Amino acid sequence: MEDIFTNIRNTFRQGSILTRLIWLNVAVFLLIRVIGIFCTLFNTNIDFILQYLEFPASPAVFITRPWTIFTYMFIHYDVLHILFNMLWLYWFGKMFLDYMNERQLLGVYLFGGIAGALLFMVAYNVFPYFRNVVDFSSLLGASASVMAIVFSIALIWKNGFVDLLFIGRVRLLYLALFSLFLDMLSVTSQNAGGHWAHIGGALFGVLFALSYNNSGRDLTRPLNKMLDVLVNIGKRRRPRMHVSYKRESDYEYNARKNSEQADLDAILDKLKRSGYQSLSSDEKKQLFDASKK
Repeated sequence: MEDIFTNIRNTFRQGSILTRLIWLNVAVFLLIRVIGIFCTLFNTNIDFILQYLEFPASPAVFITRPWTIFTYMFIHYDVLHILFNMLWLYWFGKMFLDYMNERQLLGVYLFGGIAGALLFMVAYNVFPYFRNVVDFSSLLGASASVMAIVFSIALIWKNGFVDLLFIGRVRLLYLALFSLFLDMLSVTSQNAGGHWAHIGGALFGVLFALSYNNSGRDLTRPLNKMLDVLVNIGKRRRPRMHVSYKRESDYEYNARKNSEQADLDAILDKLKRSGYQSLSSDEKKQLFDASKK
């Protein structure tokens, strides 16, 4: 048993940010389910705990629980809810990391969740349809964050395809748009809040991708800088290392460019022979970076 927990801990520490996000969601889910079992045994409702973790639709309640705009996106209670969210997070997160880095994945996850929560709150406080339920409605789950990742990679990898069981190859962008279409049809359903959050997450994903594609601007950079500050609080400041750089000569520059072109030609030959799926993650990233120049 100790070896199992050691392996899990090592996987979490050594894994990518995608692995850590999945493990964190699963760990929180299991903890909540165990607490829920004990609450049931003692004839107590777990809602008295969840209300401090879920994102409320009421602004008056949110002011007293501002942390919920982050905690809600890691909270699941139903098995199918977390199963489908984590499967989508894994599949589309892997695609995202073929083109972008881990810090951007974390930023899109968090910003997408925030955007989903805010649109959920706005919808429930603007439309009269929700007037009678706004005071006791709340939001939980990683769906908005996942939708942000889905739409980000769908617009960054514009010619991407996915293989669906019983359907075959489908363009990734079409799959994302179909999911959004279903959410838009369900904004007055029993799970209306969840669908509004999905739309909010998708909108941030679109904004991130368009900003990156058109100007190379990374919308997640401010959040990542803030997280760096929070992580480094209390750590001893290390003396800065001063590094001097030698300017590249014309000969060295030409040699480097020729080497990069040779590598790119080899990747294009491999792409022509064996298709896109035969490329490694590094080769896909190199090809994508070259297309941006």
